Amino acid sequence: MTILQHSQPPRSTSPLIIKSALKNQAHEYNEERRAEEVNVEGNNPVISSAEFALKQTNLVEINENGVKAAASLIHKRLHRESYTPRTWRTHPLHILPPEPYSPSDPQTTTVLNWIFLISSLNFSFWSEREGCSDRFGIEWREGWRDEDAEKMTVHTGYWSLVAAIDRAMEEGIPITDPSFYASETACPDQLIEHIFRPAPQCSEGVPSLRERIAVLREVGSILTSKYEASFQRFVDEFQRAHDGQGTALQLVKKVTNTFPSFRDEVILDGRRVFIWKRAQILVAETWAAFYPPTPTPLPTLTSSHSHSHWSHPIFPNGAHIHELTMFADYRVPQILHHLRIIQYPPSLTKLLRNHVYFEPGSREEVSIRSASIVAVEQVRKEMMKLRVSDEEEGDDVVSSVLIDFYLWDLAKKVEGGGERVEDDEEDNGFETNDILPAHRTRSIWY
Repeated sequence: MTILQHSQPPRSTSPLIIKSALKNQAHEYNEERRAEEVNVEGNNPVISSAEFALKQTNLVEINENGVKAAASLIHKRLHRESYTPRTWRTHPLHILPPEPYSPSDPQTTTVLNWIFLISSLNFSFWSEREGCSDRFGIEWREGWRDEDAEKMTVHTGYWSLVAAIDRAMEEGIPITDPSFYASETACPDQLIEHIFRPAPQCSEGVPSLRERIAVLREVGSILTSKYEASFQRFVDEFQRAHDGQGTALQLVKKVTNTFPSFRDEVILDGRRVFIWKRAQILVAETWAAFYPPTPTPLPTLTSSHSHSHWSHPIFPNGAHIHELTMFADYRVPQILHHLRIIQYPPSLTKLLRNHVYFEPGSREEVSIRSASIVAVEQVRKEMMKLRVSDEEEGDDVVSSVLIDFYLWDLAKKVEGGGERVEDDEEDNGFETNDILPAHRTRSIWY
């Protein structure tokens, strides 16, 4: 088995370094062949290539009984907790778009640029100081709501990124403006370092700062030169190219084709494996943020699916969000193993317990990520069988996106000690594995 690893950006802040690094990994696999696989209509290459990688790495396994049990658990909990795409709006650090939707409202532009920026930098927040009070964190208030204004806290992990961006906005720094963060003059490296300044008690800074700066320069330059420094313009041009019928998957493909730093791919035994964590979550968060309060069924005239599409301001002809997969990071695989959906051999369990570092593109890392994708797809299919009424139909009801959102939130609760699935009486003594440390890989991909 041969794995060509993700090329890691060198320690420089040139906007071109990521593009150059990614070109280097493609010497065994030309761009024409990639385009043929990516551009197949309605096909998400993440699914088929994850199935291939899972088989080739032959390490992590999927527990069929665990899949069925977890599908039932998640299905019941989504209903019990009224967990929907609108749950995205309840996170206190999220900034919210105006309702009703208004494309000309400046807040719409701000929210889209904010989501794009967060997704661009949404990688590698695990800490060597995990569980310690001096790990990297951002001190800011608990959220944007009035009642959170005076409640200061230290945000860690992914939420440290969101808090850093929110704090910068509150301080009047136009950090969500692509033309601003593309410019080394207007937004020098020292200012970005200031934006990510840690809480006083922290003994470490933000991980991969120089790589984050490089990503900012790259994506900001592309949006500024081609899309009037606006992710909203990027989305508008995408929909115009698709006559207003563009889907979530088609937007993901445009993102990966446009921005090299979103091209989360690896060569395995001569075949390209597509994972696309940040590209898919960018589109999924856009879908969730603008998800309407009362979706209106849109009849389908030509569809092989039995469900209807929901009217959505960004995807007026239906997002087809079920075509996206989960977002293969390091936190969701951890909860998948805890829920006995995926299984690790003793050798891998030992490595995880000992906090052994896995190189990007290593057998262990590719197996964990590909197994997570395939497993959540299987959970989704089991959950589709559990739908009990036509009222549940819709292309957003049973999607790997919503399953991922829920599992990530659950993982954070379990990590913080606020929830034990096995102790919940309503879940009838659901059996779990002990929580293992998340796998450790430093890269710009997740």
